[in-house]
Amino acid sequence: MFTARSGDGVSVIAHDEGQGPVILVVGPGSDDGSSWAKVSSRLASRFRVLRVHRRQYRLDLDNPDGFPMSKEAEDIVALVTAVGVPVLVVGHSSGGVAALEALVVSPASFIGAVLYEPPVTVHGEPWDGPLAKATAAFRAGKPGAAMRIFARDIVRTPAWVAWAGGALVGIIRKYRELVPGQIFDTKAIHDLGIRLPAYGTIGVPVLLVSGERSPKHLGERIDELQLALPQAEKVVLRKQGHTANQKAPADLAALITAFYEKLLHGRV
Repeated sequence: MFTARSGDGVSVIAHDEGQGPVILVVGPGSDDGSSWAKVSSRLASRFRVLRVHRRQYRLDLDNPDGFPMSKEAEDIVALVTAVGVPVLVVGHSSGGVAALEALVVSPASFIGAVLYEPPVTVHGEPWDGPLAKATAAFRAGKPGAAMRIFARDIVRTPAWVAWAGGALVGIIRKYRELVPGQIFDTKAIHDLGIRLPAYGTIGVPVLLVSGERSPKHLGERIDELQLALPQAEKVVLRKQGHTANQKAPADLAALITAFYEKLLHGRV
């Protein structure tokens, strides 16, 4: 494990494997740092890969109302500062939003970024109602119901997928324990509001990754983000959705490797 100290004194922890140029992976929601292990193991033959265990999902940190995205960005910058060299940051889903906020705060910390469907706010989101309902559900001891509301009304997955996700939460303790973090993670994004003008100040190259089978709204957000970023290109993963880190790890690893090689040789 690799550790650093964030600005508020919290210890930031990350899985650490491989040697070479550094890649910092900021995973998606409901993740303890392990969801990108399959991708990282493939990257580790060429790079040093750090996979942060985001504070929003740390069960050892007691915060009944979650953490704002600014704290997660602060943690990312603390890790890079401890590494001592600019890194390529890879952010997936809400982890991509945290990565964007870190890029705004400390652009010199990064050589570039790969962002896989960060759900950035691009217009007024009707999330207040669903967030309130989901929060009330898990506080009432109904984590499965909270996840069904989240999946159906915020992620916009089909009803049967939302039902299945809620059922898994009821069965699997690990998922159940991460439900509050997922709801607070969504609230943290919602509280940011529209940040596209701020992201327009990011001067490093960014590769935006979208899944062909992902919910339509995620692709629409990627398109708006691409317009806002000064140096951005987009790649669509064919026959993949929002979980290619699990279903096509070799493809993601190859994509990230090719992009980083271009950065290292000044071809981006």
